[in-house]
Amino acid sequence: MTDIKSICVFCGSSEGNDIQVEAQAKELGTYLATHDITLVYGAAKIGVMGQVAQASLDHKGKVIGVIPEFLKLKEVVHLGLTELITNDNMHQRKMTMQEISDGFIP
Repeated sequence: MTDIKSICVFCGSSEGNDIQVEAQAKELGTYLATHDITLVYGAAKIGVMGQVAQASLDHKGKVIGVIPEFLKLKEVVHLGLTELITNDNMHQRKMTMQEISDGFIP
């Protein structure tokens, strides 16, 4: 049994061109959800990070997105998250992610 309740995942907001990366992103999101580990991430609905989040949500996982206001305004934010935290800048975003996470997957 693990003491880890939440994991912060840092990954790209681009889709990339490697189907293995897409499959692994979905596998990670599924794993976190099925093991009751909250995903903390950058709140985007796009790219690899969006795939991890959506897979977790699809398996009834808890997903917390953290995004600075200026990125939220660019309409890349995932609106179906369990919780959305908005910060003023990238520094605050990273600090919040660190504070609410038990560990990181880069």
